[in-house]
Amino acid sequence: MPTPVPGQTDVWNPVARFARLTAPLSARLRRGAPEVTRLHEHRGRLVAATATLAVLAGGTTAYAVAHKTVTLDVDGDVTRVSTFAGSVDGVLAEAGVDLGGRDTVAPAEPTALADGAEIVVRHARQVTVTVDGAETAVWTTALTADEALGTLATRGGDVRLVASRSASGGRAEIPLDLDGPVDVVVDGVTHTVAEPAGGVAGVLDGLGVTLTDLDRVSVRHSETGAVTVVVNRVVVQDVAEVHPIAFEAVEQEDGDRFVGTREVVTAGVEGQRTIVNRVTTVDGAETARELLSDAVTTEPVTEVTAVGTKKRPVAPRPAPVAAAAAPASPSAEGGEAAAEAPAPSGGGGLNWAALAACESGGRANAVSATGKYHGLYQFSVSTWAAVGGSGLPSQASAEEQTMRAQMLFDRSGAGQWPHCGPRLFR
Repeated sequence: MPTPVPGQTDVWNPVARFARLTAPLSARLRRGAPEVTRLHEHRGRLVAATATLAVLAGGTTAYAVAHKTVTLDVDGDVTRVSTFAGSVDGVLAEAGVDLGGRDTVAPAEPTALADGAEIVVRHARQVTVTVDGAETAVWTTALTADEALGTLATRGGDVRLVASRSASGGRAEIPLDLDGPVDVVVDGVTHTVAEPAGGVAGVLDGLGVTLTDLDRVSVRHSETGAVTVVVNRVVVQDVAEVHPIAFEAVEQEDGDRFVGTREVVTAGVEGQRTIVNRVTTVDGAETARELLSDAVTTEPVTEVTAVGTKKRPVAPRPAPVAAAAAPASPSAEGGEAAAEAPAPSGGGGLNWAALAACESGGRANAVSATGKYHGLYQFSVSTWAAVGGSGLPSQASAEEQTMRAQMLFDRSGAGQWPHCGPRLFR
């Protein structure tokens, strides 16, 4: 059975249980535990000389009482010591064992020694533990991780010994031995080490496990009670996220455009907002996120739409087109004279009626045989749209057709009607 742990002075129970150490320690010695007989030659010579003097004086009893053999266990290192010391502190001083304020000794130091006595010394070690996620430092006199975890089991549901890497050249280590088979959980795989040697660092080295600067190593009891070394892979990286910023849309009045017309003069463009977080993951799962920056990296471009405010000109109403004259009587050559429409009156100094009669016969809904030209003035659809018209010219009123014909004339002259254009000036 394992040697009980004295505990720590500050938070664990001290050595009240040390009375139970005697029998197990003797048993360990009988089973072949390491023994070292410290027989100092000068002590031997002194014993021999003293014994001779005692015999000569007839006092062998004093020698027998002064000399004794005791067993000394210092942190599991067991030796058999031959001594003339009469107390525990005398044996410890003779053996060069130094004690700190948290170390434990059994039996208590002032106790007188008898032959065959057993002295157990446990030096306290400071270890870092997490109890249900909260980290703290404690002192323990346990020799093994299993023993320390057993003592700490009452503190919480998840108790772990945290391996330090600052004092061991970057190698994970705890100041306690690993006793018996140990499971090592790393990168999602469990390895069983039957005979762990060299502590946590030795076990990981034996498995070829390489640690990064951020990886965490801890020792805990598994659900089966086995001692388990857990390696948590920790990754910290800065992650940038880009989010769009919607652009605004505004309207601007434009006096150069006719009322009812609008056009996008500046296209809207989305901006960008960049958020950078420092993200910590443990074995692939995010555990922490720290905001590093949040800034607009690209400003949005506002969409601008021009809205016309210019009033449209009012064109004069076209004069009605005169009806065609009755056919003339046959000519002397036997032919018929073509009917001539009387010249309609024009508006604005231009004879729009004459142009309409030439282009369409004065019919507002006229459509050319090819279907390309429409209305009084035989607009093409594209030219009609260019002067602000919508739909088909042949479906607009005669007034609107004449107004837009006036606009076309103001812009390009009578050349838009190469055949009939001169009639505007008759």
